[in-house]
Amino acid sequence: MSDFEQRIKQNLEPVLELSDPRERISAYHDMPYALFRYDPEEEFELRKQVTMLETRLSQKGKRVKRISLAECLDEAMRSQRTLDEWFSAEQEQGVDTIVETVHSVLSEYSPLVDLVAARMPENPDPLHDVVFIVRTGALFPVYRTFSLLEQLKGRVHVATVLFYPGELDGAAGLRFMGVLDAEHNYRPKIF
Repeated sequence: MSDFEQRIKQNLEPVLELSDPRERISAYHDMPYALFRYDPEEEFELRKQVTMLETRLSQKGKRVKRISLAECLDEAMRSQRTLDEWFSAEQEQGVDTIVETVHSVLSEYSPLVDLVAARMPENPDPLHDVVFIVRTGALFPVYRTFSLLEQLKGRVHVATVLFYPGELDGAAGLRFMGVLDAEHNYRPKIF
């Protein structure tokens, strides 16, 4: 059993199985979400484990909703240009310019927080609904999850777990994809 599989089964799953997991997932009532950190190279194994976790929780009466940040990114980018136009712009302007442009799209023109919030369960029931935010690595290097989590404050009403590919740096610091400088201001619990 891998380290993250053990952490899912022994640390995260027992909390999500509770009748109302929000208090155990976060000390902040307006931020009922947590992060589950895993090594980026374990992405495909994590997807498999998340599917199995979803099945086990569903069998125990939970309704699990997955929100893919890759799908949100795709929707935001396509709202501004076709993918072919994005590819041409990258060739003409360079990667750094496109990274900045996509960040602006996700921050201002098609805000990532709005795309995620729109995918949250309708009429959420904290006793039954659980949300998994997956495919976080798709945002690298254009958007850091710290910004998303801060903006979701007050907009999430059920236990939510963002699956985070990165490295732990100290007690509460995370390095996105193990590459970017650590962000040490994460308030959500890190599993």
